[in-house]
Amino acid sequence: MDIDEIQTFVAIAELGGFTRAAQRLHRSQPAISRRLGLLEQELGAPLFDRIRGHAKLTEAGRAFLPHAEAALAALKDAREAVRTLQSGPQGAISLALVGTLADTHIVDVLRRFARRSKDVQLELRTASSAEITDLVRRGEATLGLRYFASERPELVSLDAGSEAMLVVAAPGHRLAGRRVRDARALAGDRWIGFPPVQGERDSSGHILARQLIKAGLDTADLTLIDSLTAQKRLAQAGFGLALVPESSVRDELRQGLLVALDVPAMRTTIPIIALHRRNGYLSPAAKALLALLTGGTLRPKQRRA
Repeated sequence: MDIDEIQTFVAIAELGGFTRAAQRLHRSQPAISRRLGLLEQELGAPLFDRIRGHAKLTEAGRAFLPHAEAALAALKDAREAVRTLQSGPQGAISLALVGTLADTHIVDVLRRFARRSKDVQLELRTASSAEITDLVRRGEATLGLRYFASERPELVSLDAGSEAMLVVAAPGHRLAGRRVRDARALAGDRWIGFPPVQGERDSSGHILARQLIKAGLDTADLTLIDSLTAQKRLAQAGFGLALVPESSVRDELRQGLLVALDVPAMRTTIPIIALHRRNGYLSPAAKALLALLTGGTLRPKQRRA
């Protein structure tokens, strides 16, 4: 088993097919098939079912995948550790973060880091919280910044603060500009939100469900969506209310496209979490950035029982 075979397997698993894996790895499709064949021969089990041009992981493939990803991530760590030893605090750090977190506080933190670490290239990419978990787990991002702690045992979740959640509505909502002391005044409103994420204790969907129960609105009609953009646009169009992170609607509130409703019973916060791989290598520069993101405390996020 060699590194090329493992890279080939992981690329097919991530992309779902041999053709796209060949394109990513800049190899011919027959070369991809040969490498996978050698790996399957060594493991003594097929790793993919070929179905109508797609590659679906077999049970053996699903069992092998996390170990293959960890092996590639460990090799990347080893290269980075040696490079740091030879050249000092230079090179690159990749940070994956939820797009709405690229806000004033986080931008200020990144500016401070850039001033202190001028020889370090900071690579930024945005993704959803679930995607950030996978990027960090696979070693494609050194650090992650997402909402809610990850349940993955191979990752460390560190408290990086919290953000207020706002109830937003279309301009002209009947309760705009008033304090809604009795949440039952919203009984006739539909809500727009994400479904609870299976396999996680917390998600935006879980938060909304809990707050509706707390406010006595657990029988409210709920429209489930799959993107923040859709949630905001539907709320703007008057199709319902939404409970969203403040940073995600700051521009819409300033432009008057949405209004925030003052509903004390729905007030809550959402945790911001910094992630890194539990056994992954962190360069001195990565540790410095992590300390800035977490206020220097690096305190693990406690999971709820």
